[in-house]
Amino acid sequence: MRCGRRGRTVAAMPEYLLEIYIGATDARAAADQGVSARAAAAEMTRRGTPVRYRRSIYVPDDETCFFLFEAESAAAVCSTAQLAALPCDRISVAFTDPWAREE
Repeated sequence: MRCGRRGRTVAAMPEYLLEIYIGATDARAAADQGVSARAAAAEMTRRGTPVRYRRSIYVPDDETCFFLFEAESAAAVCSTAQLAALPCDRISVAFTDPWAREE
């Protein structure tokens, strides 16, 4: 018997960080694009390519927004970004704290 919280029923996928430019005074755009990224990930999954949107981090001082995804590949994240009308110029493999994930 397994103790602790309930775990996922599928194996974890690699994580990727999509980095885009958003102006320092455009917090609303960052929030809207996060909503679009989440919807696009759900649509990709419905289409048969598993993609999970995890969260976004907007850094206005750097005019940058980061979107964290779980996906099988960077190409899947790029397709998700394109579906959300986001640029996919910079996608990097990311590693996050595994015990800090919300379930």
